[in-house]
Amino acid sequence: MNIDMIMAASTRIDGRARRTPLLSSPFLDELAGRKVLVKPECLQHTGSFKFRGAWSAISALDEGRRANGVIAYSSGNHAQGVAYAAAGHGISAVIIMPADAPKLKIANTRALGAEVVLYDRASEDRDAIGAKLAAERGLHLIKPYDDAQVIAGQGTVGLEIAAQAAELGIEQAEVLVCCGGGGLTSGIALALEAKAPKMRVRPVEPEGFDDVARSLASGRIERNAQNAGGLCDAIVTPAPGDLTFPILNRLCGPGLVVSDAQVLDAMAQAFLRLKIVAEPGGAAALAAALYAGDQLQSDTVICTVSGGNVDPDVFARALARI
Repeated sequence: MNIDMIMAASTRIDGRARRTPLLSSPFLDELAGRKVLVKPECLQHTGSFKFRGAWSAISALDEGRRANGVIAYSSGNHAQGVAYAAAGHGISAVIIMPADAPKLKIANTRALGAEVVLYDRASEDRDAIGAKLAAERGLHLIKPYDDAQVIAGQGTVGLEIAAQAAELGIEQAEVLVCCGGGGLTSGIALALEAKAPKMRVRPVEPEGFDDVARSLASGRIERNAQNAGGLCDAIVTPAPGDLTFPILNRLCGPGLVVSDAQVLDAMAQAFLRLKIVAEPGGAAALAAALYAGDQLQSDTVICTVSGGNVDPDVFARALARI
């Protein structure tokens, strides 16, 4: 896994993925006590950065293998990204989703043309289900984060951050990334290592699901005690990936952990000050930028809003806090 793969993914994605902007607000700067720049991947196709990795992985397959179709497992954002990218390539997609995923994400995945298979993430193993179906139907499995071509696609976010920061004359910053299994975080870290080496990536996770923060602290992969529940469903994973963790361990600063209350407040601030809709998992990095200032060291932070696929009732809870 290297910068060359990210650059190749960028070429394949060019004209397909949206180049999302860097947004700012003096109100957020005042609240954070430093300059805050927001990369709103909630404006990406299907409402999250996941389209990048999905298109990268599918477009990298040879035609014969791609024609058989693909399979993926996801709580919703990877599901929609793969479904949309598969449709763009004219192939079939089967998506394994937890039954407790937000209804909007399940409905959207089906609407994008994918076959959805639901499972109970508290008692069933999504990897086993995916392996069985892939073998039975000859489908190519696209993992949500522990896949080199997926990481390469997510790394294009880092290429854009480096270029956009340079346009603003910014060389040094802490880059806060909403982190589940680490695909986006490791991809951005690799891209910045090559294109903006004075920037440092900080993974951000919700309380109770801080496996990456604990893994970085211990130097080995740590697992979460539970794999379900919590407000930030999009970044709830069992543990960092075998491919992603060595990258995270080498390139990232200490992980940051935010509370559900901070996440809801960040969702409200994103809407109020930037006019964007963030889902809970997608707002974790902004929550850290706004409310974990005592753990940050730079005068400028860049944070991802990695997804905006939120159920209306959850979004109403956030807005009620304004």
